[in-house]
Amino acid sequence: MKHIGLLALLFFIALANRNVKAQNNQIISSQQFRLGERIFRISEPGQLSDSVNVWGDVGSSGRYLVPKGTDLTKLISYSFGPITLRDGQTQVDWSKMRVEINIQEFNSESGTQTVSNFKYRFEEPFPEGMRDFKLKNNQTVTVRVKRKPSFRDYLGVFASTVSAVASTIILLDRLGGR
Repeated sequence: MKHIGLLALLFFIALANRNVKAQNNQIISSQQFRLGERIFRISEPGQLSDSVNVWGDVGSSGRYLVPKGTDLTKLISYSFGPITLRDGQTQVDWSKMRVEINIQEFNSESGTQTVSNFKYRFEEPFPEGMRDFKLKNNQTVTVRVKRKPSFRDYLGVFASTVSAVASTIILLDRLGGR
């Protein structure tokens, strides 16, 4: 009788352990989407949403789940806007910066791809249609920030070239035994 009771107890422990493992696996697989890197949920759970990729020169690129009907300017704001081109020594003049935005959409049924482009400078108003551009599911938005090269950029290229030439001359002089 003792053995039957002990076997029954072990059976219930094994069954409970199996159920706990199954629940843990279910939790891990259900949270896998929520824990994915670079996936941002802007829309509320249960709200109709579109999934849009944001690439390029933005503060936080990734895949965004946004409410249906979200416009382009809101999406760029969600991704923390265009990045600034700064280092510890230079403060960039935003008025000389240009932004290029491309929205790509692939239609798998027809095999065609459409691209919408917007280009503007920071001191100018948004181009026609950009503020009202409504995003659709599976579009890819690429943002590129451009600026005119400064004197420091040219100096960096020139200095490295002169340094390489001078090092080569010195090396050849030392190897020549002069």
